[in-house]
Amino acid sequence: MSDQQTNGQDQEAASSLPMHVLAQYVKDLSFENPNAPQSLLPGQPQPQVNIGVDVQAQPMGEDVYEVVLKLHCEAKQGEGVAFLVEVAYGGLFQLPGLPQEHHRAVLLIEGPRMLFPFARAIVAGCTQDGGFPPLMINPIDFVDLYRRQTGPQPSAEA
Repeated sequence: MSDQQTNGQDQEAASSLPMHVLAQYVKDLSFENPNAPQSLLPGQPQPQVNIGVDVQAQPMGEDVYEVVLKLHCEAKQGEGVAFLVEVAYGGLFQLPGLPQEHHRAVLLIEGPRMLFPFARAIVAGCTQDGGFPPLMINPIDFVDLYRRQTGPQPSAEA
């Protein structure tokens, strides 16, 4: 019975993350289709897509932070660029009552996790409107990305 209570408490704690979304917005957006209409002609090779991800956070006021998720998607057909999409999708988040030592991890993991579906939809729409099939970016493990960016650190510095 105590295991059930503990699991319920863990689930409640996870669902009550002390993070409020104050705003979401497109900060920057670029789509390039430099070889159209040739890149859209029948018989062209399937584009090879490379995707880059970056997350940044900065303070904007007391317990208020801006988190920006940047997606850079470049598709090549042979030696030429088929399309290039860059989106910087931002959000303003408030972290009331969360100890300062947890802010960075919460902002760089939970912030982009909340923003990702919207940025992904923007990329899909841009590529589709550019004449290509919609580019549906696979889900991103922001915990792994955070760990790779920060490296091993003592828990007090997180």
